[in-house]
Amino acid sequence: MELFFNPFDNLLCILLGISFTVWFTLLLVFIIVPAIFGVSFGIRRLYMKTLLKIFEWATLRIERGAKEKNHHLYKPYSNAIIAKEPTSLEEEIKEIRRSGSNKDLDSATEFEMSDIFYFARRGVESIMDDEVTKRFTAEELESWNLLTRSNNNFQYISLRLTVLWWLGLLIRYGFLLPLRVTLAFTGVSLLVFLTSLIGLLPNGRLKNFLSEKVHLMCYRICVRALTAIITYHDSENKPKNGGICVANHTSPIDVIILASDGCYAMVGQIHGGLMGVIQRSMVKACPHVWFERSEVKDRHLVAKRLSDHVQDKSKLPILIFPEGTCINNTSVMMFKKGSFDIGATVYPVAIKYDPRFGDAFWNSSKFGMVNYLLHMMSSWAIVCSVWYLPPMSREEGEDAVQFANRVKAAIARKGGLVDLLWDGGLKREKVKDTFKEEQQKLYSKMLVGTQEDRSRS
Repeated sequence: MELFFNPFDNLLCILLGISFTVWFTLLLVFIIVPAIFGVSFGIRRLYMKTLLKIFEWATLRIERGAKEKNHHLYKPYSNAIIAKEPTSLEEEIKEIRRSGSNKDLDSATEFEMSDIFYFARRGVESIMDDEVTKRFTAEELESWNLLTRSNNNFQYISLRLTVLWWLGLLIRYGFLLPLRVTLAFTGVSLLVFLTSLIGLLPNGRLKNFLSEKVHLMCYRICVRALTAIITYHDSENKPKNGGICVANHTSPIDVIILASDGCYAMVGQIHGGLMGVIQRSMVKACPHVWFERSEVKDRHLVAKRLSDHVQDKSKLPILIFPEGTCINNTSVMMFKKGSFDIGATVYPVAIKYDPRFGDAFWNSSKFGMVNYLLHMMSSWAIVCSVWYLPPMSREEGEDAVQFANRVKAAIARKGGLVDLLWDGGLKREKVKDTFKEEQQKLYSKMLVGTQEDRSRS
């Protein structure tokens, strides 16, 4: 049988081969090799500054076009709340009674009808401006970042702006997304292969040294897969062996953000699929703490394994996110007390993302992991700041809850976040009856106290 060769097919194969070679050469020279040695050419910083100038220009064009067409600019609300001076239930009710017709508080009865206004006002405030549930939705932006036309009031402004948006769409999905997927695949593949290889070595200094270098290299490649631009502050406070690193939690990539600057022992539940393969390979090279699904609910077992780990000063610091769920990076919610009851030194870390370049928050109730990663890899960049706070220890007479709240407050102050006492578990659960009962007890205590004061006088 006679074979016929199409010269155009041969030319196409040659061009594809050249393109493939050039592509991986550029990745190797400009991304992978710098990641191995922990250096940067400053390309991402220049890229970030260029984006900021483009955003400023686009915002000015929108404002100018809106004025010319007499359109009312849409100003989205901000998820940040203005913190009020904390006041007790008794103080607020007394203030309501003062403003009422009964000015003589000493002659106040056990219950006044005006007290109802306090609870009614709190109920309306919770409906109109709920400070909890808004923490589980994406943070609103003050200006358009050319990522999406999610603004329902957006109107056509100019041809330049429209062309710029389409150009950005082409760059993000036609160039950045394939590049980032390639880097992510490279980083994860190297992590699985090299950690499995290191796991064959006997325990010792050489194994620990190689394990740390491999983990750092692979995490730095994964950071570049997100075009992450990270600024680390106060590195002298970085967590040390035998301690626990706790941080506010916004996204699964929090792990990559921190681990690209230092090695940690991870804590988590054992998974199946690709995540399970990664976990099994990682634990061969480094003593991570993985739990079976049935073990996670056993608090004593979890505390025992964590305590055993931190007592060994040769092991890496444990990385824990005490909130237990992702919050939208505007606030810090209640820390679970388990990791603060062990007695180890705690190294707080504050992470703050810049949402102008891409929203890092993972709304797990709305997006699956695949959709979330696609959203992340198709954004402009992930820009964040990381602050290492001085180590903190449990003080004498301080219980685990008080210690956890003190650490949480320090993280909130440093990261410019709102410090909330609510449990992040409200993301998927209803308010517990204990919270309602607590308000009832406070009001009852106030009434009983008022009655006792009257009887003494």
